[in-house]
Amino acid sequence: MALVLNEEEEMLRDSARGFLAEKAPVSALRALRDSRDPLGWSRSLWREMAGMGWTGILVPEEFGGMDYGMVGAGLIAQEMGRNLTASPFIATAIMAATALREGSDEIRKKWLPGIAAGDTIMALAVDEGIKHDPAKTALAARPHGNGYRLNGTKGYIIDGWDADALIVAARTSGDPGDKKGISLFVVENGAQGLATERTILLDSRNYAAATFEDVDVAGDALLGPLDGGWDVLEGALNAGRAALAAEMLGASERSFEMTMDYIKERKQFGVHVGSFQGLQHRAAHLYSEIELVKSAVLSALQMFATAPQMAGAAAALAKAKAGEVGVLAANEAVQMHGGIGMTDEYDIGFYMKRIRAAQELLGDYAFHADRLATLRGF
Repeated sequence: MALVLNEEEEMLRDSARGFLAEKAPVSALRALRDSRDPLGWSRSLWREMAGMGWTGILVPEEFGGMDYGMVGAGLIAQEMGRNLTASPFIATAIMAATALREGSDEIRKKWLPGIAAGDTIMALAVDEGIKHDPAKTALAARPHGNGYRLNGTKGYIIDGWDADALIVAARTSGDPGDKKGISLFVVENGAQGLATERTILLDSRNYAAATFEDVDVAGDALLGPLDGGWDVLEGALNAGRAALAAEMLGASERSFEMTMDYIKERKQFGVHVGSFQGLQHRAAHLYSEIELVKSAVLSALQMFATAPQMAGAAAALAKAKAGEVGVLAANEAVQMHGGIGMTDEYDIGFYMKRIRAAQELLGDYAFHADRLATLRGF
């Protein structure tokens, strides 16, 4: 498939770019940070996104969504990256919606319409250590009455603070490290024994840590087959990884643009610093790397529809490359801005912080390089 956007996709991208530039610029994130907003994102903005159909971008039409596909979702995420827009888009509209599509009719009817309407926030609770490793799930779910009882902890839950429900990866059999034996459960906010705490990281976004102490869930809260939730979990994670790669691409693009504008204006020794050959070489190298990321990200997004069996490998490649180049773009941007690049007054530091966090979320470069090698049979 050609690595170009069709006319409809270009219109979606341009619409998202104009909307987010007006409604959710970097100054909006700065204001949320400075006010220590307890939620970390704007509910009114989320409702406007719902009105544009973004919250239901992956929700089937029968449940009120657009069912547009991952290319459209990725284009929106990319534009969010350009503006550092804080929202539960990746957690809810992409990962949760992807997982819920594989649930029972009852689960889909209960949760998907709310996501499409922008009324329901859901998050995926997976990680338990400081590094992303879903197979090492240890949180235990044991049969209890007509359902299950959950005990354990989860951390770094993207937009998990104040979410209406969590999709929780739990171990129903086997040992940590086994892919078989992982099951998914939908746990509603306010469940007895569930305690969540907001975690504020360097990117000023919304994360949560959750403790489960004898949390009882009914049997119909099971999402996917018992002991066989790995494929559903991987599908949701792959979608999130591709979307995060798209977001980092957008952040890298904007960092590059801001830096080029700056070095064309900044003078040193009476000449524009952009005329220095050393900076020109670095800029040319970064431009080439960003173009490679564009191809990797668009290819990964297309794979979800054209070759779903390859989507995992494509998402791993895109996430690894976007993270690597994103860190390069942010570092180069701060260095080319000089000393002011380290000050809070300039927005470029916000891009560095978000990229640093995003490249760790859902697996860093090393995780995905190893994962890609494994998928390729090495």
